[in-house]
Amino acid sequence: MSSRPILVIGSTGKTGRRIVSRLTGGGHRVRPAGRRTDPPFSWEQPSSWPAVLHGAGSAYIAYAPDLAVPSAPAAIEALVSYAIEAGLEHLVLLSGRGEHHAQRCEKIVQGSGLSHTLIRASWFAQNFSEGDLLEQVRRGMITLPAGQVAEPFVDVEDIADVAVAALTDDRHSGRLYELTGPRLLTFADAAAEISAAAGHPVGYTAVAAGEFRAALAEETGPEYADLFTALCEELFDGRNATLGRGVQDALGREPRDFAGFCRSAAASGVWQR
Repeated sequence: MSSRPILVIGSTGKTGRRIVSRLTGGGHRVRPAGRRTDPPFSWEQPSSWPAVLHGAGSAYIAYAPDLAVPSAPAAIEALVSYAIEAGLEHLVLLSGRGEHHAQRCEKIVQGSGLSHTLIRASWFAQNFSEGDLLEQVRRGMITLPAGQVAEPFVDVEDIADVAVAALTDDRHSGRLYELTGPRLLTFADAAAEISAAAGHPVGYTAVAAGEFRAALAEETGPEYADLFTALCEELFDGRNATLGRGVQDALGREPRDFAGFCRSAAASGVWQR
């Protein structure tokens, strides 16, 4: 890999901050990129991209808010063009398993002519502890339009491990890794395991998409409610109810189990009411 800095776009997000920590701890030159970095990076302001890309050798790309949004392919196409112009050699794209627009973005990176690694991840376990569902867990009821679909929840720590490997080892060039956990769980199963670890009851209620969107819009506003509801409608039809072998193939070990995630999250105190 290049001796030039490794750019991490989305450096304060769930995956990005873990990747920055691992790379820095390993002695690599890292350039974090986000709204508050110097220079700053904003997906809404392409004029901010050249300064961030200049001089970097490789980049980890985590698109916000999610590659599932219709505008994502155009943004990724533009970023890739800037990356080529800036002389980057390798791209690692965080993608979403089962997401139509995410897979369009994968094809853009694959067709760029640059060395690349694609990380196609399932639903994050950390969504229950750091993201959209944290407050629901604290209140004791997870409510989603997910029916009884089973998901192979992936631990973000595994995503970070694979990303760091892909950014520092040429052997991962050209690979697409489907990252999942080692088990399929329904959201009711997940709630039960969270409840056992958290020490207070956590249940799960399946609701219709329209009802979910209306309730979410009151808390977050209509734009985010539309995005999250559409994502749920796309993903929770059973399309992801299979296990991938991305962690095994990339790292030569088994993925972290959801029960271990629950123990760690509970020990951190994040689920305390």
